Amino acid sequence: MRQDLRQRCHEIWVIDCSPEGHQPETATRIFQAVQQPVCIVLAARWRGGPKAGPAQVRWRALPTGHRNGKFDALVALKLDDPGWMDCPSDERAPFLPASVGAWATYPAVEDFFDYNGAGVQPKRVWVVAPDSDSLAQRWNLLVATAPERKEELFHPTLRNGVPADRHVRSVFSEGIPGFPPATVPLIEEAGPCLAPVRYGYRSFDRQWIIPDMRVITQPNARLWQTSSTSQVFGTVLTAQAPTGGPAMTYTGLVPDNDHYRGSFAGRVLPLWADADATRPNLRATLLNELTRAYDRSVGPQDLFAYIAAVAAHSAYIERFRHDLATPGLRIPLTADAATFFAAAELGRRIVWLHTFGERFADLGAGRDPGAPRLPAGRRPQVPKGGAIPTTPEGMPDTLAYDAEKKRLMVGSGYIEPVPPAVWHYQVSGKQVLVQWFSYRKKNRERPLIGDRRKPSPLGDIQPDHWLAEYTTELLNVLNVLGLLVELEPQAAELLERICSGPLISESTLRVQGVFFPEGHVPATAPTQQSLDIGPEAGDASA
Repeated sequence: MRQDLRQRCHEIWVIDCSPEGHQPETATRIFQAVQQPVCIVLAARWRGGPKAGPAQVRWRALPTGHRNGKFDALVALKLDDPGWMDCPSDERAPFLPASVGAWATYPAVEDFFDYNGAGVQPKRVWVVAPDSDSLAQRWNLLVATAPERKEELFHPTLRNGVPADRHVRSVFSEGIPGFPPATVPLIEEAGPCLAPVRYGYRSFDRQWIIPDMRVITQPNARLWQTSSTSQVFGTVLTAQAPTGGPAMTYTGLVPDNDHYRGSFAGRVLPLWADADATRPNLRATLLNELTRAYDRSVGPQDLFAYIAAVAAHSAYIERFRHDLATPGLRIPLTADAATFFAAAELGRRIVWLHTFGERFADLGAGRDPGAPRLPAGRRPQVPKGGAIPTTPEGMPDTLAYDAEKKRLMVGSGYIEPVPPAVWHYQVSGKQVLVQWFSYRKKNRERPLIGDRRKPSPLGDIQPDHWLAEYTTELLNVLNVLGLLVELEPQAAELLERICSGPLISESTLRVQGVFFPEGHVPATAPTQQSLDIGPEAGDASA
């Protein structure tokens, strides 16, 4: 369609009416019932005018916030106003602005890694739960059910109304890497399920999954093969732009395809290419070039942590919001060794926090193994009189916040102190605490969008009361978010230091052969000279 419009028309204007992204607050939506992003496209062809080359495409976004402000902006908008941004002229290119200025000189985040892939896609919600006991109960009901009803409970992927990919008669000769094979089709299964394992379900939300090939449609074997107590997975959006909070998040667990924000999928960027943590997934050519440029050894953990320090906080999105109109993260790469290693140290702390203290722990650096904790006096706790009921009748169904008392209200219980910034902490529009609670509250039903099928009744099997482990994990999340909030000013200052200082450009790295696949000889062979320093971000020539 984009190609056809560019070929037929002279000019095209695109107005993004949903800069907040997918499923924004209802008050911000042009059409209140529509959760998907909405845009206005005007395409003009001049009668009798010459047509030379593809149409010029221009883009702009309406202001974020209430729909009334957007309507006012539309009324005042003119096609010859300043503020329109040119889009690429390639016939099939997205109707989004081209990367320009300093942003265009930064390497894409995927270029730092040898491999990036999709996360795990179960394709059925009942195989994941916040507690492992519910998964065992769901499995027991499934295998005890009469064969003719097993298919309904299993909830197969349908193609033209017929079970596809995974169904109760599917037969496999192997299992998910690291787990026993399950060669019996589910229609014949009568035994217990494989022991559930911890799973990176959402950012800052660790849940459980049944690691069985028969129930996970797209397990992505490579993630399971490389999983270990040393592995760290970064998750990032690539087809859509993040809108707030950290632009990347991290987990030490095998991640879901929607780990980053719960929708829009994304890509997984592992630190290691093997479970033994002997082969880095960061490009060896880049590590070698940085070692030479900084005159100091740069290891895979250093570069991985540097990326976290640049992008895993809200200042990154705020600084590059206009550039991010075209999806895809770019990482400004400092040419200053001291700045690089300062960022790497900050990034280690960020990854340590995102992984709940299970990765990048270092006693000497104040990153103790185990769940991170805020200092006494600022540490959230359940005070006397604030206990969250653990009875069926007291099962919480609401989560609220008392800003005056800095109190997180969980049903009739509460936790304090919780700073406002922790309550509001988001990952691209998804409020972390609200999303976390939605998987553990009493009523976990979710509205069906469009003509989607109802999920399997197995998903209705859940605890009838608030579990003590929920409280423990909620306190873990609050401590982690609190510590991340405290790091935000330092991260913003360091990002400013990186962007205002000398940088190594993407073009320089390509000339040096850094981003060519191993074994490929570029048309212009890289010289042995040290890396050239690219223009500073503030330089108009950038």
